[in-house]
Amino acid sequence: MSDFTIYNNMPRIMPAPSGIKPPSAAPTPGGKTDSFGGVLKDAISQVNELEKGSQGELQKFMNNESDLHSVMIALEKADLSFQMMMQVRNKIVNAYQEIMKTQV
Repeated sequence: MSDFTIYNNMPRIMPAPSGIKPPSAAPTPGGKTDSFGGVLKDAISQVNELEKGSQGELQKFMNNESDLHSVMIALEKADLSFQMMMQVRNKIVNAYQEIMKTQV
């Protein structure tokens, strides 16, 4: 399950709340950012890579270079990660709508 490392490491990536200091958006040595937008971009790019990998496996299967099991596993990983990304998006949109409903 190394494809889902961004989800497994989520508590370690998110900065700990500390006083007035805002979270840093500077890249870390690994090239990833600690900001919320950076985490989302990393997750989206991982989903995109899984989709590309599943399409590659499908092409290998069509050329008789791969077996059906690995193709189905790759397709299901891509589908599951896309569904999870859509659920995260829905939660973010719902949170934004709730914030917009609050009266000032």
